[in-house]
Amino acid sequence: MEVVTAQQKQDRLGQLRLLAVLDALLREGSVAGAAASLGLQSPAVSRMLSQLRALYDDPLFIRTGKGLLPTPVAEGLRARVRAIAAEMDDLIHRRTQSAPIGAVSDDWKNPPLVATLPLSVQRDELLQGEPSPLDIARKLAKIGHNADGGKRLAKYIATTAAGTGRSRPLTMDEATDALGIILSGDADPIQLGALLSVIQYRGVTAAEVAGFVKAAQMHIQADAAIGRHADLDWPVYVSPKVRTPPWFLHAARLVAAGGYRVLLHGHHGQGEEAGKFELAAGLAGIPVCASLAQAREAIRDHSIAYLPIGTVAPQIQSLLGLYPLLEMRLPINTLVHLINPLAARVTLTGVAQPSQRELHRDAARLLDAQDIAMLGNTRDVAEFTPFRATTISQLVAGEAIDTIVPSQPPPATQSLPKGYSSRQYWQAIWSGAARDPSVEAIILSTAAAALLALETSGALTFAMAYARAETLWATRFEPAGTAPRRQGAMS
Repeated sequence: MEVVTAQQKQDRLGQLRLLAVLDALLREGSVAGAAASLGLQSPAVSRMLSQLRALYDDPLFIRTGKGLLPTPVAEGLRARVRAIAAEMDDLIHRRTQSAPIGAVSDDWKNPPLVATLPLSVQRDELLQGEPSPLDIARKLAKIGHNADGGKRLAKYIATTAAGTGRSRPLTMDEATDALGIILSGDADPIQLGALLSVIQYRGVTAAEVAGFVKAAQMHIQADAAIGRHADLDWPVYVSPKVRTPPWFLHAARLVAAGGYRVLLHGHHGQGEEAGKFELAAGLAGIPVCASLAQAREAIRDHSIAYLPIGTVAPQIQSLLGLYPLLEMRLPINTLVHLINPLAARVTLTGVAQPSQRELHRDAARLLDAQDIAMLGNTRDVAEFTPFRATTISQLVAGEAIDTIVPSQPPPATQSLPKGYSSRQYWQAIWSGAARDPSVEAIILSTAAAALLALETSGALTFAMAYARAETLWATRFEPAGTAPRRQGAMS
């Protein structure tokens, strides 16, 4: 017979208190809210959170402007901790349950290659509220994976939006199913807006992002299962309010000239410049592709291609077009940066907020994406701003690495020369007809960031990558095959 010492009994009691605190933190999303729900002081809850972090060897929660954001480890514990807390509450208040609760499963004007179409939706049944959290859980558990899409989506809305103490984030599998229903056009428009808006307001989790990305990859039939067709995935999803020339395209051309296969994919919103990237790519000699098959061929023949997202996923492009209707970003704006249609080895993107960079890294880990680099001074596209200090946040072989690049002294301000339009100036910089040290610094530092991301051995510094970009820039007019290439670059 096992003998339990007094110290072990005390430890068990303390661990039960820790589980109750973890449940409260997951429900309330803040130390103060958890303390109030438990009748404790905030410092006491903070101390127990520190003990929980030591116990699980994980931060468990990340502080954001919207409160505490659970890590994947904490999300994985949520359902079990909630079940224990609910059972303790039932036992203490002598409540019984009839059945166990199942697990909840300007001159840039150009029409786009694919116009943004109305979202595919269909009318569905209205949601019904229930007074008891336990009754809600039982009801939702009865909606299985065989239920029709509308009912399953209703279940996910109720799961995420039932209110404080009665809701939780979606698991990765649930998020995959939810977005799959939306992308297939089976969602009611009210359901679509409710789910995405609630998740955005609460703060999307890494598991939800990963699930959404998985659904998008399945929807476009991404290449993960049939091998890698690119070295660098470069998402370019830019607001139509951004009117600057796409200098990053020149940087991508340098990277391709350096012996790497580069896929750019993206969207420039709606309006007169909706086809800006298609126009710019065509002017730069970058093939504009209308399918994944065309993108694979272009990468094979030219080492670089641009894929408008609307050509392979009109529904995703339409979801991105919801911004004018809601005046806020949605989780769709996050997931598109991790789609990686050709299963490239490395992803390069722009993520300005530190909390969002951690979110991208955590989601990438869940997707088994080992290498990703994010420029911390830009949003939605990787284009370096060399005149202020920049953090390059990477995931290298699954390990988080941050590189801080000091700012360069800005050159003298140079205005657009007379006689040039914005597009003409963008072309003239590449051809050498115009010289602008500040623009060249943007192009070279952006290319250097991409080269640094691609060299995952750790042998390359940013200064070395910048020097390599300078060489590629100086030799950009040499015949193909004569420019210096990285030794061992994939063909």
